Amino acid sequence: MIINNEFEVAQPVDKVWRFFDNIPQVAACLPGTELTKELGNDKYEGRVAIRMGPVRMQFTGTADIVERDNAKKHIVVNAAGADVKGRGQAAMVVGATLSAKGQSTKVAVTQDLQLSGAAAQYGRGMISDVSAILMRDFSANMRSRIERLERGESLESISAASPGGSASGLGIAVRAAQLALTRVFRRFFLPYRPATAR
Repeated sequence: MIINNEFEVAQPVDKVWRFFDNIPQVAACLPGTELTKELGNDKYEGRVAIRMGPVRMQFTGTADIVERDNAKKHIVVNAAGADVKGRGQAAMVVGATLSAKGQSTKVAVTQDLQLSGAAAQYGRGMISDVSAILMRDFSANMRSRIERLERGESLESISAASPGGSASGLGIAVRAAQLALTRVFRRFFLPYRPATAR
């Protein structure tokens, strides 16, 4: 399943790209994600926890940076893991490309996601909506961390103040439902909107 997302970070592109040099800090921006061990050669062990309604899944596995192009500001990460309770597996290739947009940075993210087991029961629309929500949270967290580093705060104090745990099921479910309703409204109602009076 291919999922594409874009978001903006209100920081210059070179500064955001430098932030991408610290992969544990980048991972910490994504709710429910934690890198637990550096294996060397741009490879890490970690875990991802997410709650979807009544189901809480926690995947453990590895993430491996397979491409980093400083000139094009493009990075590719290959990640794979299994649910700790044996309910499924996930594999994902994530590519991110940064580009300048005025004084801000546009980040284009492509995810090639393969799910099996319990996680695969959710439809493409729901998974895409959840992915979009996580990307919004990721961009907000990244912007906050970069700004706090600019103010001179240490990585330790920033990490200590960051909430841990799984990505909230209720919050994600409500926001995903809002995205789905917006999509339905646009598809079925906007084409029939009467022309404004002249």
